[in-house]
Amino acid sequence: MRIATWNVNSIRARSGRVVDWMVREDVDVLAMQEIKCKPEQFPVEAFEEAGYELAIHGLNQWNGVAIASRTPIGEVETSFPGMPGFLKGLEGPDQPQEARAIGATVGGVRVWSLYVPNGRSLGDPHYTYKLDWLAALTEYARAETSARPEVPFALMGDFNIAPLDEDNGDPAVVEGLTTHVSPAERQAFFTLENAGVTDVVRPRIPEGYTYWDYKQLKFPRNEGLRIDFILGSAAFAEAVTDASIHRNERKGDAPSDHVPVLVELALGEDDDDRPMIF
Repeated sequence: MRIATWNVNSIRARSGRVVDWMVREDVDVLAMQEIKCKPEQFPVEAFEEAGYELAIHGLNQWNGVAIASRTPIGEVETSFPGMPGFLKGLEGPDQPQEARAIGATVGGVRVWSLYVPNGRSLGDPHYTYKLDWLAALTEYARAETSARPEVPFALMGDFNIAPLDEDNGDPAVVEGLTTHVSPAERQAFFTLENAGVTDVVRPRIPEGYTYWDYKQLKFPRNEGLRIDFILGSAAFAEAVTDASIHRNERKGDAPSDHVPVLVELALGEDDDDRPMIF
């Protein structure tokens, strides 16, 4: 099984490019972030014609997440337990949830497409929201992997954190001054990694960015960030046989500012070449 994540930065603007890549790379499951549309606005036909079914969660022109799969999608959820909401100017526990998470079971694998809040700036309420969101995600991951350790489980998406210094090649992103690299965000990421999931890509690809801002020639200068991850449970990590970051998808006409991250799993599927027994 080939599973990938990609912040597509508006699926209506890039559906052809996304579907072409999925078919070309033989992708079975794609977790998408920043689809920026409601389900009824999603270009469903392009995916269905390529053999994919969809689970979509979008509320407006902001945020939005989706999962495309060649195999049937089941057990769809659009929030995890304790997931906080956010509305600027509103405080308290009853803030509306944003379209930042969708989970589903595909081929026996439990996958989540996640678009972690940006944080905006270190003093912004959105920064506190980001940390609270990650804390709730951590508790959910710990509970889920403890309750069902035998189920391959993955948190995939745009985490909006560059956890290591080598994940930051953008001189405009500075610890102590900007989000994505602050000690609190990095600690939140490391705490999540200690809650039953681990980065399954970094052991195979120690270096490399997944995002380059559109501004100031960031991509030609390779001033990027590594902020897109696939974090898998032990059962998921044990099945990973390969991983890749598709940097070339940042090139060409109208690319997303993020690129896909893909892993290949060996899940013990039946071998079609086995001798037939009558």
